[in-house]
Amino acid sequence: MPYFTTTDGTELYYTEQGSGQPVLLSHGWPLSSDAWQVELKLLADHGYRAIAHDRRGHGRSAKTYTGNDMDTYARDLAELVEHLDLRDLVVVGHSTGGGEVVRYAAQHGAGRVTKVITAGAVPPIMLQSEANPDGTPIEALDAIRDGVLHDRSQFYQDLAVPFFGANREGAEVSQGAKDDFWRQGMLVNLAAAYDCVKAFSETDFTEDLKALDVPILIAQGDDDQIVPIAAAAERSIDLVAHGTLKVYPGAPHGIFGVYQTALDADILAFIAR
Repeated sequence: MPYFTTTDGTELYYTEQGSGQPVLLSHGWPLSSDAWQVELKLLADHGYRAIAHDRRGHGRSAKTYTGNDMDTYARDLAELVEHLDLRDLVVVGHSTGGGEVVRYAAQHGAGRVTKVITAGAVPPIMLQSEANPDGTPIEALDAIRDGVLHDRSQFYQDLAVPFFGANREGAEVSQGAKDDFWRQGMLVNLAAAYDCVKAFSETDFTEDLKALDVPILIAQGDDDQIVPIAAAAERSIDLVAHGTLKVYPGAPHGIFGVYQTALDADILAFIAR
């Protein structure tokens, strides 16, 4: 399996399929590059070099106690891009990964990144405040930390339900999809899982979004129960210079089923544009 070591000595796992223009995919919390398996094959089938990594602390990467913050995540991504010498690069990020690729592209990606795609992403900032009344209350985020700390296995099983919108009438979410969410979550070490909650919820990406000078597709389901769309996609689109907003009616946070099919088609079309 391919690994590379960052300048701070952290061993990160990555996988790649296909050849052609590179497309780098960044996963959400508490997942891994396995969350992108369908997209890795789809992109490779369409003539792209598809690459996904396991964020530090997640999946098969080193189980880190330190560096579980957005600046370090973006720097890790920059080092992977340099390690592979990727150019004419498209970056795609879901949820926490959306914040990661936005910060990477804004602060490290000049001359390499040509397009950015986010789905259900946390920018500009997830935490509720007077300036961000549609955000997520700190109490809800503290409950996530408490669940991870005290019974993470059951917590990930419970979280998979709203993640995929399985609690909605008529939802068609397989037990396998929910089980795979749990499986990936259980690979994150506790310190990384706990600290990443602060990273994805309290990092302010406003200036990163404003700094982007490449086209960005901002995609999100309007029934996202994890990242409220009013505080995310609907605010982000007003901050970017070259943005396209795509809202998927009734779609949840997790990329699965009909939503996945529609989103993947839009990703391919946006890259090819």
